[in-house]
Amino acid sequence: MRLSLREMILCAMFVALVAAGAFIRIPVGTDVYTLQFLFTLLAGLLLGARLGATAVATYVLLGLVGVPVFASGGGPGYVLQPTFGYLIGFILQAWYCGAAARRLSARNFKRLLAINGVGMAIVYVIGISYFYFVSNYVIDAPIAVWPVIFYCGILQVVPDFLLCVAAAGLAVRLEHAGIWVEENSAELGVRS
Repeated sequence: MRLSLREMILCAMFVALVAAGAFIRIPVGTDVYTLQFLFTLLAGLLLGARLGATAVATYVLLGLVGVPVFASGGGPGYVLQPTFGYLIGFILQAWYCGAAARRLSARNFKRLLAINGVGMAIVYVIGISYFYFVSNYVIDAPIAVWPVIFYCGILQVVPDFLLCVAAAGLAVRLEHAGIWVEENSAELGVRS
């Protein structure tokens, strides 16, 4: 896949935003949340499936080669972290959100929020499954299915849903401002 200079710049901006989002920590009770999920949602919504997934995949590759862009560092050993599945989920979620948003004839807050909800489900299914598998079969830290679902899913739903709301609202506003990339076009705000 060849990218134009403009596409590379747009992807690089989102790689930087996702990396920064991993380090923006918001403490809520005993948990700490990051804005990484917000920026992966926006990557898909604003850049489209191809560029959104490319930006998020580039971020993941940077972390895997050792650049400390993940919330807990980086390096190839990160694939053995139970939370690595969420990073894989972010790539697929960015692709899905971008593709689904481009299929809409009219984009509005409710439709983009619904797309983000499905994107969140994609991240949860992959992230929770990976967490369970790696914990039980790779790093020998056994955990039952329901505690994984509770801690990695149920407790995260409200903050992640709020990020879905924020991403949908930002995407609508940014589209009205002309900041939206249509598929097969590196032009901002160009509709095909």
